Amino acid sequence: MGMTAAEKIFAAHAGLAAVSAGEIVVAKPDRMMLHDITGELAFAIFRSMGATEVCDPDKVVLVGDHYSPPPHPEAAALLAKMERFARDMEVQHVFTTGQGIEHTLLPERGLLKPGNLVIGTDSHTCTAGAFSALGTGMGSSDVAAAMALGEMWFMVPETIRATYVGRRPAWITGKDLILALLARITVDGATYKCVEFDGEAIASLNMDERMALCNMTVEGGAKTCFVAPDDTLRAWAVGKHGEGALDHLVESDADAIYSQHQVIDVSELEPQCAVPFSPDNVVPVGELRGTRVNQVYIGNCSNGTMTDLRQAASVLRGRKVAPGVRCIVVPATQRIAAQAAREGIMETLLEAGAIVGPSTCGACAGLHMGVMSDDEVAVATTNRNYRGRMGAFSSRIHLANAWVAAASAVAGEIVHPGEVVTGEAMAA
Repeated sequence: MGMTAAEKIFAAHAGLAAVSAGEIVVAKPDRMMLHDITGELAFAIFRSMGATEVCDPDKVVLVGDHYSPPPHPEAAALLAKMERFARDMEVQHVFTTGQGIEHTLLPERGLLKPGNLVIGTDSHTCTAGAFSALGTGMGSSDVAAAMALGEMWFMVPETIRATYVGRRPAWITGKDLILALLARITVDGATYKCVEFDGEAIASLNMDERMALCNMTVEGGAKTCFVAPDDTLRAWAVGKHGEGALDHLVESDADAIYSQHQVIDVSELEPQCAVPFSPDNVVPVGELRGTRVNQVYIGNCSNGTMTDLRQAASVLRGRKVAPGVRCIVVPATQRIAAQAAREGIMETLLEAGAIVGPSTCGACAGLHMGVMSDDEVAVATTNRNYRGRMGAFSSRIHLANAWVAAASAVAGEIVHPGEVVTGEAMAA
């Protein structure tokens, strides 16, 4: 019997020839990632276990991104504790204030390869699936134990195959593809499963959009996800790591067993929008015409890439943010911000009236730098729209792609980007 890609990766990291869904294995992760908030708890548990050194300092990655820059003394103390742990444990992969958001930073800095198994104290660690790797979020105590022991137990997940057929229309991005899936399977439809993506529309996504796709699989309850390797992935892997990166490529066998197979035709898909208060509450953006917005937020770990900034700039170039609207743009990493400056994107955004902030999870997590007041309405490229996620309990978040967000900033209400950008249609 064949294996899925997820089964193959768990087998390889458990030192076994074969595993199957439902089996409990003890596997050795390639990376263990912690951020400034969840890290503190993990450090305390690690020490309470009697551990005095991490199993392999090279496997540990520490990122100060949620409270970055720190909005109050308590947050600054969290960053200081993270840096102290790094010094004590000789951890070299430490990214402090402003260097980037962990899930984008990891592949950017060459800390993620195809075939890797990554664990992290953040639910969106599943973003690693974009790179034909497996990533999964875990509790601080789990990651603390893994840092001490170098291994962790896992139940091998069943896999849902999601095939996207048809050619992507203009304005349709990885964000729209994952929202379309969430609308179909709901927020618990993939609980403790791996979602494996393939199909013509997936092959047409660049690596940035694959990250947006994979980032939100956890919103369907998924433990992890995986994009099958193709020429785009191979080109990224060779460019980032050299030919050796292809040695550990895996893909599902033709006779692998899937728990279900979802087939989505994207050929007539409209830009999607998740309306309050759930990521699976999805409608075509055209149905929201006339919904006034107070804030537009373009950024976070799902959609703060160069692709998102270029899309936003293409809409905002030569236009102005509507009066009364806060348009906040947050590049996911410092290197993305620098590239955006080199391309003139920063100037375009600022001239349009946008606020460009440092790399941070702040507003998305409702912590700082863009939280909303009572009854305010936002369009955001973030990944969650629960009650109170970005501020006041009565505020309302609509999740959409960067084109929709930028167009809504110009219009002052939720609109299809084609209504703002006329005569200069954007290719998919």
